[in-house]
Amino acid sequence: MTVKKIVFVVGATFALVTVANAADLPRRQPVPVYSEQAPIGKMPIGKSPVGKAPIGKAPGPVAARY
Repeated sequence: MTVKKIVFVVGATFALVTVANAADLPRRQPVPVYSEQAPIGKMPIGKSPVGKAPIGKAPGPVAARY
């Protein structure tokens, strides 16, 4: 009876490890299909005013216009 339990536990553990390993295997992804070609050289990289303030100077006062 004890040998049966051990064999059953070892088999269940082996099955669990096998299934977990198979779930981690990489799979090939399908190639994406684009309807039109992406524009080249049109992204506004570096054109935003973020980080363009003078270094070491506080920004000017913010006043509401009424």
